Amino acid sequence: MKSIEINIQDAVSFAEKQYKANRTSAVEAMTTLHEGNGEGSDFLGWLHLPSSISQELIDRINKTAARLRENCDYVVCIGIGGSYLGAKAVISALSDSFADLYAPAPHNPKVLYAGQNIGEEYTAELEKLLTGKKFGIIVISKSGTTTEPAIAFRIFKEMLENQAGKEAAKDLIVAVTDEKKGALRTLATQEGYETYVIPDNVGGRFSVLTPVGLLPIACAGFDIQKLVAGAVEMENTAAHESEENPVEVYARLRNALYQSGKKIEILVNFNPKLHYFAEWWKQLYGESEGKDGKGIFPAAVDFTTDLHSMGQWIQEGERTIFETVLSVKKPAITRRIPEDAANLDGINYLSGKRIDEVNKMAELGTKIAHVDGGVPNIKIELAKLDEHTLGQLIYFFEKACGVSGYMLGINPFNQPGVEAYKKNMFALLEKPGYEKETEAIKAKL
Repeated sequence: MKSIEINIQDAVSFAEKQYKANRTSAVEAMTTLHEGNGEGSDFLGWLHLPSSISQELIDRINKTAARLRENCDYVVCIGIGGSYLGAKAVISALSDSFADLYAPAPHNPKVLYAGQNIGEEYTAELEKLLTGKKFGIIVISKSGTTTEPAIAFRIFKEMLENQAGKEAAKDLIVAVTDEKKGALRTLATQEGYETYVIPDNVGGRFSVLTPVGLLPIACAGFDIQKLVAGAVEMENTAAHESEENPVEVYARLRNALYQSGKKIEILVNFNPKLHYFAEWWKQLYGESEGKDGKGIFPAAVDFTTDLHSMGQWIQEGERTIFETVLSVKKPAITRRIPEDAANLDGINYLSGKRIDEVNKMAELGTKIAHVDGGVPNIKIELAKLDEHTLGQLIYFFEKACGVSGYMLGINPFNQPGVEAYKKNMFALLEKPGYEKETEAIKAKL
C-alpha cells in the first residue's frame, strides 16, 4: 500500500529547464549509488538495510524492549545526532502530544534523552527526575568516547548502579556500539551488558532502521515490524531509475531549484507531531550535503504556528527559498468545532467542521500565497501517521539524500567539518594528546 505521494506541480515550473536537463545526472547518481562505486561507498549499508533486517533481529529487539518495559518507568536513551534523532522523530510522531506529562504506566516506560547536549541544568534536572525511580539505559555510541554521550553515560550509569545495585544494573543497561572495538564495546564486555551492533557501513544519520533507532522505538511501545515493512516497500518502489520514481523526482527537483538560485529548503509540517521528524531531516541533509562550499541549507517550520513568526519572511523575503510540505491526509482523531450562541469570536461559520478541515484550508491557502509570492512548493502527502508510513518516509528521504548528494558532486556520506569544533574544544580543555593544539589555540585568545 502506497502511503506517501509527491506532488511537484507547484515547484517544477520555477526550474523547468534545469529539471528537464538534469535527468541524465539523476540517472547517473542513481547508478553510482546502486553500483557502489562513488565516494563514500563504504557507507552504503543503509541502501538495502530494510530488506536485510532479519526476523530474528526484530524478535530479539522486541524481547530486550519487553525486559526494559517490564522493569523500568523510564528508559534513558543516551546518544547524539543520528544516535538519538531518528528514534525521537518516530516516537514523537506516534505518541500522544502530552505523553510526557502523564505518569509512567506499568510496562509502558517513558523514553527520555541524554547525551544530546552538554547542558548542566538539563543533566541535573534529569537526575532529579530519576531519583528513586526505576530506570534503564540504552547507550548508543560507536566509539564510546564521543564527549556528550560519554559524560551522560558516566553520570547515569553511576546513578543507576547506586539506586538499583551494580548486579541489577547490568540487566538494565543495553549498549549499541561497534561489533569489536572501542571503549563502549570493551566496557560492555567487561560488565556483561547486552549489546547490539552499529554496522560499520551505516553512518549515524542513516542508522534509524538499525538497533540504534529500533530498540528505543520498541521500548516506547511501537511496532518496529511495521516500520521496517514500510521501509522495505519504499526500498522496492525506489529500486529502479524512472521518471516516476519519487526518490528521483525529489532529488532532481531540489537540485534543479538549487541551480536556479533557491539555496534554502524549508521542510514544512502542518502537524506538530512531525516537529522532531524535521530535526532528523535537517541533520540528514545538512550533514550530507553541506561541504565543498556547496549544499542547500535545510531549515524547518511548524505551521500554522510559525506563520505567525516566520510567515512574513517566507512570503516576502529574499527569493532564495523553496518549501517541501509534509501533509497528513487523515488524522487519527476526530474533533469538531462547537456552536456558541453568543458567537463573540465570530467563528460560528466553522461550527460542526473538523479542526483538520480548517487546518487543511490553512495549508491550501498558505501554498497558494507562497507560490504566488515566488516560493516553489513540493508536497509530500502521508496517508496517515503510523509506523508503516514513517518507515516509507524515512527510506524515501535517505535514498533521495544519497542521489541528491551525488548529483551535487560531493561525498554525501562523510562529515569532515564536524571535527573542527571538537579539535578546538579538546585543545581548550587540554585533553591529553592535544598539547600542540592547546598551545596554538591559546595563542589566538
